[in-house]
Amino acid sequence: MTHILDTNALQTLLDEATQAVESHPTTSLLQTDLDRFHDLNREAGREVGDRVLDAVVRTIDHVAAESGWTGARVGGDEFALLAPGVPLEAAFLRAEELRLALDEAIAAELADGVSCTASVGVVNVPRDGKTAEDLLRKAPLALHSAKEQGGDRVGLSPGDEMVLKSSYYGVAQLSRLKTLAERTSKKESVLLREALDDLLRKYSS
Repeated sequence: MTHILDTNALQTLLDEATQAVESHPTTSLLQTDLDRFHDLNREAGREVGDRVLDAVVRTIDHVAAESGWTGARVGGDEFALLAPGVPLEAAFLRAEELRLALDEAIAAELADGVSCTASVGVVNVPRDGKTAEDLLRKAPLALHSAKEQGGDRVGLSPGDEMVLKSSYYGVAQLSRLKTLAERTSKKESVLLREALDDLLRKYSS
């Protein structure tokens, strides 16, 4: 039994998101698609592309079933996961876990030297708006943000810096982070995401 909506997915996802927003003080939505998927189809063939999509469906279906979330296929290689009651920080960390799981599942279907990865965008009520419509409208922007940073990463919708509310940084650390951001011409949130990527890779190996 699949836990991924396909037929009328967007409308059903909107309906469920509306109920979630009305029932919970916070709700998150994860949207993911594959990096260079069209290139993969062209270079490796559609049969390989179909196997990759099947692996993606299995992975997202597992996450949806395990988490009690709603999964939906919103495009050819685009999928969404609705996470009722999940705050932004938790959703961001789960999105990184999803990205790693997708990358692993995809790699298992590819020959050596062939590459395809996943990007994930995360949006949240109340950070990105107040309604389900706000979530569905902002989710592609968050996904695009991940793509703009090179893909194979998790992105947030533009406008606000991500703050890990459960973390506390010393004044000296924040000052060094600000100096590094100025020197590298990057946002502090981007540097923190890079550090998180490195940390997760370290403990996933």
